[in-house]
Amino acid sequence: MLKAVLFDMDGVIVDTEPLHKKAYFQMFDDVNIPVGAAMYEAFTGQSTLNICKQLCDHFELSAAPESLVATKRKHFKYLFENDTSLALLDGVLPLIQDYHRNGLKLVLASSASMPNINRIFERFDLDQYFVAKLSGADLKASKPHPEIFIKAAEASGHKANNCMVIEDSTNGIAAAKAANIFCVGYNSENSKNQDYSKADRVIANFKEIEFGLIKELFYS
Repeated sequence: MLKAVLFDMDGVIVDTEPLHKKAYFQMFDDVNIPVGAAMYEAFTGQSTLNICKQLCDHFELSAAPESLVATKRKHFKYLFENDTSLALLDGVLPLIQDYHRNGLKLVLASSASMPNINRIFERFDLDQYFVAKLSGADLKASKPHPEIFIKAAEASGHKANNCMVIEDSTNGIAAAKAANIFCVGYNSENSKNQDYSKADRVIANFKEIEFGLIKELFYS
């Protein structure tokens, strides 16, 4: 029986990826490292700190990962406050409202930092629908490790087999499956070159997983 839905944020609720990408590449320029498209795409779904640790190791940087994180977040904050095009993804608010109206517990499980999560939730008034918000930046392990979804299920108050994850990244899907949670892969135009093969179901439109439809999948 489906009782809780665990949402990723970037690429599922809102498309902040263009802003994150600009902020990352501004940071790459600041520290003078040549990060290519393939390397950047492989980072999708991971926390900023984990990414910066990998960058420091790969490029043998003398700077601390935390300093790279601070630089990237500075750039992102400026872009977030000055880019008026940022909007919720098509169909996600009706889906959230549909789930909430039907009594499902909603939990956010995002690799984004909590300040960024709160900026999004305040901007689009989403706190009213969610019982908890988790940031991968506050945890020991990053996606594809299952820690965030294990804790998100706990925060919902329900067992893993009563939960469903909505993810758009290879790392996020792997994390959900490692936590033994049913995972919907959202194959959107915003998530490039991600692997959805491990997802239990792949969708391109949120209407495909409205409560009346997904309920049949869980209750049949």
